[in-house]
Amino acid sequence: MENGRLNFSKTILLASLIFGIFFGAGNLIFPIHLGQLAGSHWLWAAVGFILTGTLVPYLAILAVSVTKSDDLYELASPVSRGFALFIVIAFHLVIGPLFATPRLPAVAFESGIAPLLPAAWHGGGMLIYSVIFFGLAYLLTVQETDITAWIGKYLNPLFLIGLFLLFIVAFIWPMGDLHPVATAAYQKGALSAGFMEGYNTMDGIGLLTVGVTIVYAVRGLGVSEQQTSKEIARAGALSVLVEAIIYLILILMGVMSLGKVAGSDNGGVALAQIIQYYAGELGLILTAILITLTVFTTAMGIFQAFAQDMEAVFPQYSYRFWLRVITIGSLVVANLGLTKIIAWSVPVMMLLYPYTLALIGLSLTKRYFNGSSLVYRWTMALVTIPAVGDLFANLPLLDQQTGLQAVVTTYHQVIPFSTNGFGWVLPGLLGFALGYGHYRLRLQHEV
Repeated sequence: MENGRLNFSKTILLASLIFGIFFGAGNLIFPIHLGQLAGSHWLWAAVGFILTGTLVPYLAILAVSVTKSDDLYELASPVSRGFALFIVIAFHLVIGPLFATPRLPAVAFESGIAPLLPAAWHGGGMLIYSVIFFGLAYLLTVQETDITAWIGKYLNPLFLIGLFLLFIVAFIWPMGDLHPVATAAYQKGALSAGFMEGYNTMDGIGLLTVGVTIVYAVRGLGVSEQQTSKEIARAGALSVLVEAIIYLILILMGVMSLGKVAGSDNGGVALAQIIQYYAGELGLILTAILITLTVFTTAMGIFQAFAQDMEAVFPQYSYRFWLRVITIGSLVVANLGLTKIIAWSVPVMMLLYPYTLALIGLSLTKRYFNGSSLVYRWTMALVTIPAVGDLFANLPLLDQQTGLQAVVTTYHQVIPFSTNGFGWVLPGLLGFALGYGHYRLRLQHEV
């Protein structure tokens, strides 16, 4: 520690912690699947994906540190207490026991273990695997101070070594070239399609949710409150750079894989196909180990943030009680199957992402309007329109609901850019402008 700053080794440790919380199952499988979908249009698709996959989460970490918020509730409270409570519960359910956390072992099992087992054993095998996975995550997260050492020193290096070896093999002996035919969506708009694909990682929502864990880790290293944001910015930038490089390589691997295999239904299957091509059945075992290492670090970060934030909102229940809630809830949902988890997570994610982006933007700019609740409320009120519209537009059973189809059609006709997933942009900017104008008028009247 020099002049209140972290030395190089501790900066690397913090960057490793951020990376470990950042990089989960979706971060490994979605870029590969994107490469298969984008084909020869991979470059612009990669730009879009990397923007949502790295820049948005990085800004989310900064938003938490800059506002000096102790938890997600405090970050969202300028809108209202009710809204803050909604955000805390919704974000933690999505990132916690409902979708993202159950998806972690489900991806690892279905990508690497299930193909080695008879179909009749899949249910029992997943149950045993998920019990071990979540049981270990619970035990290692009970002591809050252990997370930095475990994630930064032990798990991440193992994961990176395995991933690095895979990259070397894939580029020395490529499966194909970089010019396969792109799917229709990527032929029409690779940048926007890649941007939207990045939503599937849920990292923007996730980093707002677990950002407090990173803040606590920095302060635990002896950094002052005033210096915390700068240290997070430095370490976060390093973590983002590494992740962007990994994303690009994974996307290229997905593109080249089409030289030997057909496009897969999801990235988990694609990853298993790539590794199996190079290593046979042993590759399936390597897939399971690689993904397990990746997602286990993420699970630990989510467990800790979930328990910390929920204890802050509902102090009558202890930290360990909330750890048990996310452990048991995630275990139950994980055993419903990966397909169901992904299908129902998309519309909920599309509902919450506009709020996520607006909250990040407001948090980073609040000093320009003194954190006025007027700006927060106007912005969130108008963002609600596209948020609900995107929820309806992405429901799995939409084609069976004539009434909802009419609502979605009207939404796409009225809100600009909504067909491309950017319906939140203009309402959000308009809400911010109206809120800022209202804030300035009130200042003049007070004078």
